[in-house]
Amino acid sequence: MPNRLADATSPYLLQHKDNPVDWYEWGDEAFTAAAERDRPVLLSVGYSACHWCHVMAHESFEDEATAALMNDLFVNVKVDREERPDVDSIYMTAVQAMNGHGGWPMTVFLTPDGRPFFAGTYFPKEARGGMPSFRQVLEAIDEAWRERRTDIENQSDRLVEAVSRTIPPSAEGISAAHLAAAYEQIIGGVDWEHGGFGGAPKFPQVPALEFLLRVRNEPWADRAGEALTISLDAMAAGGIRDHLAGGFARYATDRIWLVPHFEKMLYDNALLARVYLWAGVELDRPDYLAVARQTLDYVLDDLGVDGGGLASAEDADSEGVEGKFYVFDRDEFAAVVGPSADVVGAVFGVSAEGNFEGSTILHAARPIADVADQRGVAVEWLTAEVEAARRKLLDARNQRVRPGLDDKVITAWNGLALRALAEAGAVLADDRYLAAARANARFVLDALRRPDGRLLRSWRRGQAHVPGFLEDYAAYALGLLVLYEATGEEEWFTSGHALLTGMIELFWDGDRFFSVAEDGEELITRPQDLMDNPAPSGSSLAAEALMKAALLTGDPELAALVDSALRAGGALAEQYPSAVGHLLAVAHSWTSGPREVAIVGEDRAELVATFWSRYRPDAVLAVSDGTGESSVPLLVGRIPHEGPALAYVCQNFICAAPVDKPDQLAGQLG
Repeated sequence: MPNRLADATSPYLLQHKDNPVDWYEWGDEAFTAAAERDRPVLLSVGYSACHWCHVMAHESFEDEATAALMNDLFVNVKVDREERPDVDSIYMTAVQAMNGHGGWPMTVFLTPDGRPFFAGTYFPKEARGGMPSFRQVLEAIDEAWRERRTDIENQSDRLVEAVSRTIPPSAEGISAAHLAAAYEQIIGGVDWEHGGFGGAPKFPQVPALEFLLRVRNEPWADRAGEALTISLDAMAAGGIRDHLAGGFARYATDRIWLVPHFEKMLYDNALLARVYLWAGVELDRPDYLAVARQTLDYVLDDLGVDGGGLASAEDADSEGVEGKFYVFDRDEFAAVVGPSADVVGAVFGVSAEGNFEGSTILHAARPIADVADQRGVAVEWLTAEVEAARRKLLDARNQRVRPGLDDKVITAWNGLALRALAEAGAVLADDRYLAAARANARFVLDALRRPDGRLLRSWRRGQAHVPGFLEDYAAYALGLLVLYEATGEEEWFTSGHALLTGMIELFWDGDRFFSVAEDGEELITRPQDLMDNPAPSGSSLAAEALMKAALLTGDPELAALVDSALRAGGALAEQYPSAVGHLLAVAHSWTSGPREVAIVGEDRAELVATFWSRYRPDAVLAVSDGTGESSVPLLVGRIPHEGPALAYVCQNFICAAPVDKPDQLAGQLG
C-alpha cells in the first residue's frame, strides 16, 4: 500500500510512495514520532533526476527486509532537495564536515530534535569497495544509539557547531586587486587541453565562465578569453550536449566532456544558453549563438508547462536504464540515417564498439570540413546530410520511452530562464523568446505568489505551498528587471522592484543575506547562501538584482545594499574565488563604473538595438516612447520628443548630451 508520501506534491517524493519504508515528509509529525519512540531520524535527501538516488531506492528502499529494519530502528524522512534547499544546505554541510565531500542521495542520521550525528551519501545494498552495506550502517547506528548515547550527543554538538558557522563580512568591498587575484586562482584551475576546470567529474561551472567573459578585456586577464573559448568549444562538441534536440546534461563523468550523467536540469540550460549567447556576440561566433538558440528551444519545447512555467528537469534514466533514451548502436544509426550513415557517422563519432556500453553517445567527433576532405565529398553536401540525419535520428528517438519529467516549477530556476529568454529575445530580435518570457512572468507572478505578495518556492499541478527562499526572490526579481529592459513594459519593472522590497524585508539581517526568511521554519541554524553550487548563489543574485534596481532608480539605499552584499562574500572571494564566480562577476560590473542608459522616443528601435549589440553587464536600459509619465525614475523628466528618439548615457544619474544616432550611442557606450 502507498505510504505517507502518496499525498506529496514533489515528483521525487512520489517516486517513493510505494516503498515498504514508512516514510514521513519533513515536518513536526516526524520529529514528534522520533521523540515519542526515542529513535533517531533517518533523513534521506535527493531529487527526481538523480541516477544514484534511483539506484539506492531500488537496492534498499524497495527491499522488504531493509525497509523492515529501517521502520523498526528509525523514523524515516524523505526530502526533495529542490523543494527544500534550506534543509539540503544545512545537512549537506554536515556530510561535507564528516566526509570532506558530499553528493546525492544524501543520508543523514539525526537526533529527535534535528541535530545530525552521522552523515554520508550513497550506501550500497552489499558491502563493496571499502564501503559498508546500508544494512550494516543501520545496525551500527542503532547499536551506537542504544549503547553510546553520550558519544552521539557529543558528535551532534560538534556537527551543529560546524553547520552553524557563518562567514563574517569583509571590512572592505571587492576591489580591482581582489578581482585580479581571484582571476589568477580561477585561471590556475583551467584544463587547457579539454576546457573547463579540474578533472573528472567535470561540471560546466557557468558562474566562473561568466566571470571570465566579463573580465576578458582587463589587462590582468590576458588568458580569460582563451579559457572561455576552450571550455565553450569543448562542451558544445562533447556528449554532455544533446546534438539532436539541444540542451546540456548536468555534468560529464570524464575529463573530456564525452560521457554525461544524462539528467538535464533547467538551471544548467538557462545559464549555459545565456553564456553561449553573450560569448557568441562578443567573440563573433555564430556557432555559439546557434548553441544558445538550440538550448533555449529545448527548454521551451521539452520543459515547458502549460501556462508558461518551466519544469525542473528530465531524468537520467528511462526504462530503468541510464542514458538509454539518448544513445544509438551502429546498426540502429545506419538503419535510421540510410546510405550516408558511414560518412555522417564519422562526424558524430559512431563506431562498432561505441563509447558507452556498446552504443554511441553522439558528439561532434570531427569537424564536417575535415570529414568531407578525407572522404572526398563536398562540405555543402555533407552539411546537408548531417542536418537531415539529425532530424531523422531525433524523430526515431522520440518514438522511445522518454526519461521521466520532474514537472514542478521552481521559482529561482524559472528566474534564471526568464533572464536568458528576455536577453535572447532582445539580442536575436526573436519575438518567440520574448513571448515565452512574458508568459513565464505571468505564470510565476500568478501561480507562485500569494495574495499578500509573498513568493513561493515551487508549484506542481495547481499546488504551491513552500515559502520562497532568497534565491527565489533574487533570481526572479532579476529576471523581471531584465524583461523590463528587453521590452520597455513597466509592469515588469514594478513587479521586480516589489520583489526586491520583499527580499530585503525577509532576508536581509543588517550586514548579510540569509537564505531563509526571518519568519521561516526554525531549523538548527539559519543558513546563508554565499557559494555557487553550481547555479549562482542567492546572495550574488541578490547583489546583481539590487545593482540593476539601484541604477534604474538612483536609490542610494539600494546602492549601499549592493556594497554590503559584496562585502558579505568578500572573505570567500579572497580565499575560494572559484566558489563565488558570480559574485566576482557582479563585483566587476559594480566597480567598473556602471552606467544608466535611457532611450526616449517612438522611433527608438535602432538605438535600442545598439544597446543590445554588445554584452553590457555594467549598464541598465530604460525605454519609453516619451509620450507620458513613467514609473521608472531613470526616465522621469526626460522631455517627450516629437523628432528622432534620443539616448541618454548617464553615470550616477549625471548624463552626457543626448544623441540620436546609433553610432553616436555606440561611441558613448564604448
